Amino acid sequence: MISAVSPAIGLREEEIEFIAIRAQGAGGQNVNKVSNAIHLRFDIGASSLPDVIKERLLTLHDQRISADGVVIIKAQAHRSLERNRVDALTRLREMIARAAFTPAPRRPTRPTRGSQVRRVEGKVKRGVVKLLRAKVSSEQ
Repeated sequence: MISAVSPAIGLREEEIEFIAIRAQGAGGQNVNKVSNAIHLRFDIGASSLPDVIKERLLTLHDQRISADGVVIIKAQAHRSLERNRVDALTRLREMIARAAFTPAPRRPTRPTRGSQVRRVEGKVKRGVVKLLRAKVSSEQ
């Protein structure tokens, strides 16, 4: 077990593939010589995650999930390969945790009588303000 997303959900080390690549962008000679960026690949379909979470992950509209159902995360924010590896793993855990979260079902409620009265009074008051903005006619 490489890491736990939650007490019930864990990721196994053999399910995650790390590939060291060269980072992009400014950084001078260090960037050109050292492969310190990480590509993390995680196949959702072949993982040991519960089926419900797999389905939610696949339905996420996230550009990091390919059409084949593989999560690809590129981490290159740090100079150290190990820190980039931890960063990529943290982002994968956050993505899975977001898919594992189920919001409580919403129960529709009715507005109270007082809130209905306050709403109508506010609308009447705004109507009066707008009425006072109208042009004054000389006919009366």
